Amino acid sequence: MIKQTKEAICPDLPVIPEYTVTITDYGAVGDGVYDNTQAFHQAIEACAKAGGGKVVIPPGIWHTGPLSLQSRIELHTSAGALVVFSKQFEAYPIRMSTYEGRQMFRCQSPLDGEGLEDIAITGSGIFDGSGEAWRPVKQGKLTESQWDCLIHSGGVVDDEGLWWPTPAARDGEETLARIEQSGSEDPHDYAPVRDYLRPNLLSLRKCKRILLSGPTFQNSAAWCLHPWASEQITIQNITVRNPWYAQNGDGLDIDSCKYVTVENSSFDVGDDAICLKSGKNEAGRLLGKPSERISIRNCTVYHGHGGIVVGSEMSGGIKDVYVSDCTFIGTDIGIRFKSCRGRGGVVENIFIERIRMRDIDGDAISFNLYYEGIAGSGEYQTEVMLPVTEETPVFQNIVIQDIVCSGAHTALLINGLPEMPVENLTVKRSAITSREGIVCRNGKNLSIQDIVLRNQENQLLLFHQSRNVQVANVSGEGGSQDDRLLVVTGERSRQIECSGLKADKARQIMISSEVEPEEVVIK
Repeated sequence: MIKQTKEAICPDLPVIPEYTVTITDYGAVGDGVYDNTQAFHQAIEACAKAGGGKVVIPPGIWHTGPLSLQSRIELHTSAGALVVFSKQFEAYPIRMSTYEGRQMFRCQSPLDGEGLEDIAITGSGIFDGSGEAWRPVKQGKLTESQWDCLIHSGGVVDDEGLWWPTPAARDGEETLARIEQSGSEDPHDYAPVRDYLRPNLLSLRKCKRILLSGPTFQNSAAWCLHPWASEQITIQNITVRNPWYAQNGDGLDIDSCKYVTVENSSFDVGDDAICLKSGKNEAGRLLGKPSERISIRNCTVYHGHGGIVVGSEMSGGIKDVYVSDCTFIGTDIGIRFKSCRGRGGVVENIFIERIRMRDIDGDAISFNLYYEGIAGSGEYQTEVMLPVTEETPVFQNIVIQDIVCSGAHTALLINGLPEMPVENLTVKRSAITSREGIVCRNGKNLSIQDIVLRNQENQLLLFHQSRNVQVANVSGEGGSQDDRLLVVTGERSRQIECSGLKADKARQIMISSEVEPEEVVIK
């Protein structure tokens, strides 16, 4: 499994014919004011009619509406080219797309395509999604002066203190629910909720041979880059930027895709940075398209809810993923696995190594199968064991090694389900500076070895309702002699074996009364 997962993924590159046009050949004006939608459309059409080719965007500020991409087309941005998409909601037709794990009507994405082959977006220019015109904003994410400026710009504030650009956007969730309940499949019926149906900056659906190489993609209305049900994808040397307060401001969402390489790219975003998905709940299970054969390497993540993220929409499965040589700076969580009951799906054969992290606000490594919490509280519950069904998510066969983290709240957090623990997880050869050490609730067949934990508070290691755990050569530096070295709780805890535990200060070991003494062995 590990050898196969670490194999290099080399997706097929798009084949683009040797034919070139420039948008200025069709009347485009790069003054930041002129509407170049028609010029872009004509340039793309001319290339398509010639059998494909390159559409060049020269230096300038190019205002345009959404662009419909076509097969065998390369959109090339020259240095100094800034493509700014329209802030006029009416410029975006409503059409069937995908978002958050299901197919639904959305506004057309600024960079949009479905059922295409051989698509490339290259160069060193910038694509700006004008997301500030679309996104709601939470007051708590802005300074007082920023909030005042936003309020005076227009829009409305709802009862929960969330700013919306229009009343229609504010009421959009309720309006959309009524329209969907009617069963309408006519996009015109969704016009009243257009302001709410924020488009992803790039949406490529059911496409083959995709190349994104060089440009900056920024300021999206929702997710930034979203390939769905596509294959043979190469993403390299790009920059993805969203404001840190951007609602649903994900960087890259690889969704039910196969044969994908992401390398030498940077992300600074408002939500998850590099995220692997495969549909949500029943819709994802029925589609049954896992994200698989994926390689992510040499990427840098600054702000983001997670550096590399798996889930929470993973109902179609995620497997055979290799992540290496990435750096996370100031990210909320470093390596993040998340799901919840109801999802179903299997996440397996994941290999992550040589990750560097600094100033992580939450967990350096996180497995949270209570992502949506109990009644939305975000809290975990460890005692209630439900029947295993197709709605039970499975996380298994995962290796994480050679991690260096300078600053996090928790080194490793595992919140598995009682009926389906996180299983066959190995974490080894790592050094993590954090407030708390390793906290595991509902884990099974775990191997934790050759770990240095620094400056931790409370216990170094906690295992609750976990079984078949092998701990070897874990050392603690910092903390106090009043902190515990090892805590084991829960009547279902079994076969906890520790060797080579040590700390630079004397520490206590606590085995709770409900744990059978012979089930914990310390050598």
